[in-house]
Amino acid sequence: MKRRVVVTGLGALTPLGNSLSETWEAAIAGQSGIGPITKFDSSAYKTRIAGEIKNFDPLQYVNKQEVRRYDDFILYALAAAEMALADASLTIGSEFSERAGVIIGSAIGGLATLEEELKTLFNAGPRKISPFAVPAILANLASGQVSIRFGAKGPINCAVTACAAGTSAIGDAYKTIVYGDADVMVTGGTEAAVTPMAVAGFGSMRALSTRNDEPQKASRPFDKDRDGFIIGEGCGIIILEELSFALNRGARIYAELSGYGCTSDAFHMAAPPPGHEGAVRSMRMAIKDAGLNPEDVDYINAHGTSTPLNDLYETQAIKSLFGEHAKKLVVSSTKSMTGHMLGGTGGVEAIFTVKALQEGIIPPTINLDSPGEECDLDYVPKVARHQTINTALSNTFGFGGVNAVLLFKKYKD
Repeated sequence: MKRRVVVTGLGALTPLGNSLSETWEAAIAGQSGIGPITKFDSSAYKTRIAGEIKNFDPLQYVNKQEVRRYDDFILYALAAAEMALADASLTIGSEFSERAGVIIGSAIGGLATLEEELKTLFNAGPRKISPFAVPAILANLASGQVSIRFGAKGPINCAVTACAAGTSAIGDAYKTIVYGDADVMVTGGTEAAVTPMAVAGFGSMRALSTRNDEPQKASRPFDKDRDGFIIGEGCGIIILEELSFALNRGARIYAELSGYGCTSDAFHMAAPPPGHEGAVRSMRMAIKDAGLNPEDVDYINAHGTSTPLNDLYETQAIKSLFGEHAKKLVVSSTKSMTGHMLGGTGGVEAIFTVKALQEGIIPPTINLDSPGEECDLDYVPKVARHQTINTALSNTFGFGGVNAVLLFKKYKD
């Protein structure tokens, strides 16, 4: 019999807030977390706006020495993991530490540290490079530091699948429990890539919005005037547990994670194919893994990046898979409020999906004034909607053609 996996804890740091409650309340209020870039002088850049985390004090979670040694993506993961474990009322004790693991995804890892250390190398020479530089840059060190901090001795890994990294991590953590290799997994995604190199690089690809004078209106998935995504930073961590383990300790259960699908487009390094058949296959795979049918799905938290191709092709994929049922689906893109947090996206959007199931509130797609050509689904424009849902997908797609989809459903005995 397939082992069942449930969600028992949530922790978030996003452009909308520095906690789960702040983030969720801002999302259902339809607030934007996008503003002018403050992390560096962006005056020479085509894009000068981003979704930054604001007023975060890492000293609430780590000491001054660790703040100096760790890149922000690691600090974000440590903070969100502490929040999630506290939310789950779970302390990883010696009696099950070998059955508790960590998989946290990141698209880029410590890019800010890499950029700073390269300046040091070129300006001051190799002897001035910090001995803590490499551990601060490596993408798997978010998982590593969380494992060390909280004593998780079970399976450890890091998904580095571009913008799908957080979802890939959660999917791999889910499978780890299903296959019997762990009973508890700390998982999600983290990113801190609002840096000169990232903004310049994505800008050179013409992937970013240049609506600098209206930052809060710049991320507009599915709208006819969308002109690119808004880079963001953030971290979403969820606690997954095998059902009987959770029940035996009296855990509060948010939802059940019962399906995961992952496919490759095998098409292009950055662009999805017309119709996005890879997305179709990944959604179908997640639904099949859960033992459900397409018509059982009520809500999709879309990848919805606010780029011309993604929003069109994701819509086409949904209509291709769901047929007539697509008209009954509720679809929304929370990137309209957070921007695109790259590897952090999957973790945060999984949290939005779980909260939508739990509370019966669908977060909106803000800035959707006039839907673009062929973007004709129910995208919950501008205002959150109170609606009971039982089954939901969380879609993420990444460079390299990766498509990763999670299926969450209401937990039932």
